[in-house]
Amino acid sequence: MPKTRHSIVERMIGAMSLNIDVFEEVEHDEDATGQAATVVLMVAIASGIGSSGLGLYGTAVSLVGALIDWVVWAGICYVVGDQLFGGRATWGELLRTLGFAQAPGVFLLLVLIPILHDPIIVIVLLWSAVAGFIAVRQGLDIGNLKTLFTIILATGVIGFIEWIQQVRILSDLP
Repeated sequence: MPKTRHSIVERMIGAMSLNIDVFEEVEHDEDATGQAATVVLMVAIASGIGSSGLGLYGTAVSLVGALIDWVVWAGICYVVGDQLFGGRATWGELLRTLGFAQAPGVFLLLVLIPILHDPIIVIVLLWSAVAGFIAVRQGLDIGNLKTLFTIILATGVIGFIEWIQQVRILSDLP
């Protein structure tokens, strides 16, 4: 049976619809890594415009930061899920699914409308969290409980890294 290859827009809509088949499709399509990176950049731009006032330099830094965060998060989830919970995936597979899981973030543009600011942030956060859960589960080919523990432990690792950075920053203060 030939591979189904959808456009980036169709895949984003599928990911926003929480369609498991779309996550499986991007997981196995090595050519989708560029599309996943494009989704991450689109969301970073939408977030930057939505929060406004970043300027050109701030927007560029934000874009690079979004890509780094995506790569690091996928790497930590991969190591935790693969090594501790027996996931069966490559880092690239998880990277692609997690990239598309960010698709709901394009709606962050709507925070420019003052009355929608807080509801949009909450909705996008929850929507992206559910999409991220599906992305980790499908990307690692593990069950719901192992997915939950993978995300919890990976979040703990990220928190620990950020804490170490804060301690280093504070220790450098006069």
